[in-house]
Amino acid sequence: MHPRPSLLARALPRLASLALACAATAQAQPTFSGYLCCNMRTDGRWISDINYVESGKRVIPAGTPVTVIGYGRQRVLVTIDGQQQALGNDYSRELDLETFARRYVVPEDPRRALAAAPAQVRRAIESQRLVKGMTREQVAMSVGWPVTSENPHPDARLWRFWLGSFEEFQVRFDDRGRVAEIEGEPMTLNRVRLD
Repeated sequence: MHPRPSLLARALPRLASLALACAATAQAQPTFSGYLCCNMRTDGRWISDINYVESGKRVIPAGTPVTVIGYGRQRVLVTIDGQQQALGNDYSRELDLETFARRYVVPEDPRRALAAAPAQVRRAIESQRLVKGMTREQVAMSVGWPVTSENPHPDARLWRFWLGSFEEFQVRFDDRGRVAEIEGEPMTLNRVRLD
């Protein structure tokens, strides 16, 4: 009578196959270079897609050269100014990591489009603020993309953002896709709107 293989012995071939499939998937995700789409905040090692305004964080300006060097669990590994950081997919997990990476690392330098924008829009983006009349792309360039967990449709008329856990503001777009209203609590709006 032969002894029955242990549960672990039976599972090892499946685990090895799964590990190989995961490794192949991770290697299949491309590395590439481009530019940061938006003004994003970092603590020096982590850039979250929620883009909270927190003390100790600095802004990396839209148009900064970025290289995607790899992928991890819910993060895209990048180098910015020679420093490795992680771009965290904290609230947009409906997006696969390559799509997420390409949302934030774009092939064209957004500063070219910014140079052609009206002066008030340029000032708003440079100060991470918003003004009426901005396009969706200009809003994203200024304050980051809205997270997909709260904004599943990028063409929706309303985008929801947060400066912090309890500081929500909303951007309403008109029929032409331009900012019609910026809404929120007065103290939050003082930090978001450029009047």
